[in-house]
Amino acid sequence: MASVLVNMAIDRYVNLVDSISDPRVNDWPLMDSPFPTLIMVITYLYIVTYLGPKVMANRKPFKLNNILVWYNAGQVIFSLVMLWEHLMSGWLLDYSYKCQPVDYSHNPTALRMANLCWWYYISKLTEFVDTAFFVLRKKDNQISLLHLYHHSLTPIETWICVKFIAGGHGTFSNLVNNMVHVIMYFYYMMSAMGPQYQKYLWWKKHLTTIQLLQFTLVFFHSAQVLFFDCGYPKLVAALLLVHSTIFFVLFFDFYQQAYKKNKLLQFKSQ
Repeated sequence: MASVLVNMAIDRYVNLVDSISDPRVNDWPLMDSPFPTLIMVITYLYIVTYLGPKVMANRKPFKLNNILVWYNAGQVIFSLVMLWEHLMSGWLLDYSYKCQPVDYSHNPTALRMANLCWWYYISKLTEFVDTAFFVLRKKDNQISLLHLYHHSLTPIETWICVKFIAGGHGTFSNLVNNMVHVIMYFYYMMSAMGPQYQKYLWWKKHLTTIQLLQFTLVFFHSAQVLFFDCGYPKLVAALLLVHSTIFFVLFFDFYQQAYKKNKLLQFKSQ
């Protein structure tokens, strides 16, 4: 009896998802079900919060500067390519910044944006490596609640984006995020290049400010959908408002803590 009820629940879930999902992406890798993504996120959290620190407990931190330079350079290039694709797929000339519906057609430009959404999702999976490097270098203080929340939530959010709304208004946040990541990973790349480059990284303190600006832009851009009707789901826009607000609060708290720490260090050095 229990197995029958489970099968019925699964069938209803599959039918519901199939009825509201984007049929263009059904056969794309990792898009058939959310479970592979959820398993990857759970595995990531297990490794970086328990297994990794346990394995590294009695080991010296790895020196990975050369690897970090190449990894961050790769992320800069990846983000630049996605930024260009976001512009060419609609945001440069075709999309409305007021309210932009999702184009579910097989129009080449619409498919280009959908394909880009999938690559954006993949980029969030590659960012698991950020935390792996922290573990291997024993930078446990950088594996904060904010860091874990951000890196575990975004793959799930972007999977949903590809599965149901691969295009339209919500991709503005992806565009802005790519801009921020070009700057952020460029900073990480230069930081890994050695102490002789530290004098060029005076703008480190502005990184969090740029991220706060990102969430502010996404908030106001998403809010427009609540007032202008173009067919883009208002529920999704509301969720983007909640998402950007949560991240703004978390990053602002981080900014305040870092600012207070810097002020304290300056006071002690006087």
